[in-house]
Amino acid sequence: MPVAAWLGLHFVIGLLGTFAARRYALRIELLDQPGERRSHQTATPRGGGIAIVLALLVALAWLIAHDRQQTVLLACIAAGIMLVAVVGGIDDHRPLSPWLRLAVHALASLLLAYGFFAAHGDIWLALAAFLLSVGLTNVWNFMDGIDGLAASQAALLAAAASLFLGGSMQALALALCAACSGFLPFNFPRARIFLGDVGSGALGFAVAALCVGIAGTGTPGWPLLLLPLSTFLVDAALTLGERMLRGERWWTPHVTHTYQIWARTRGRHSPVTLAYAAWTVSAIALWWLFRNRGPAFITMMLLAWYTFSLFIWRGLRSRQGPVVVDDKNPGSPE
Repeated sequence: MPVAAWLGLHFVIGLLGTFAARRYALRIELLDQPGERRSHQTATPRGGGIAIVLALLVALAWLIAHDRQQTVLLACIAAGIMLVAVVGGIDDHRPLSPWLRLAVHALASLLLAYGFFAAHGDIWLALAAFLLSVGLTNVWNFMDGIDGLAASQAALLAAAASLFLGGSMQALALALCAACSGFLPFNFPRARIFLGDVGSGALGFAVAALCVGIAGTGTPGWPLLLLPLSTFLVDAALTLGERMLRGERWWTPHVTHTYQIWARTRGRHSPVTLAYAAWTVSAIALWWLFRNRGPAFITMMLLAWYTFSLFIWRGLRSRQGPVVVDDKNPGSPE
């Protein structure tokens, strides 16, 4: 299929699917209500991420039918996305135990690990697939708390991944980017629907699959993919670490991520989402610029970038002041 047609198809699925998901959510009153644990001020439908999931599954079905060499890997990615989306969709309608959701995420990640082992025969790549997919599935869920943030980051990373991938994995990256672009008009600059857990976890899982796919190709400079991932990894790690040190129930929803504090201080979501996007674009540019450098340079580059990132994010948190959260009243982080 021509690239323009492929992009257009998945953009339209994302756009029309989100429109339909919003109508459905309004009809059954599947709404996130404002509250102290949430970053929005009006009742907003959730579950729009199902449109992105649908687009990814359409892409994977087409790719499975046309790429016999990657059938097992693509099928495992599809099955993993479905597992993550189903448990997230159920949780959107009726809250589930976080440990049950984590168990399903682990099962989906095992499928992904098996798919990469079948495709590459590398146990270390399979282990990386498991760990990264469990991690990013949950990180995307944690970071889906203000308008446009999670979907824009997934779109940028997918676009970057398409530069380093080929064949079916490149097509999957383009489908993810296009589907997120179709969703974003409903979610940014003012959210008319949220991704919901059905979408946020699936986005993280899909991004993880693309990242491991890049590593599996042995593309020069592939470890530099950690540069654009820093946008979410640093914020999530700092916040999680602080909550654990304070003895809080770190697995419960909250509004103490740096992006949430910053958005609340600014009074608007869009400047924060755009700032995070600019950081990621800068990281992608560095990835492309230094992709052919040797291991020693890449290691020093990553150390310097993450050290700088830690100072930036820590500085942002300290400038906004502490946030006190009552862990006895859990709710949605959106």
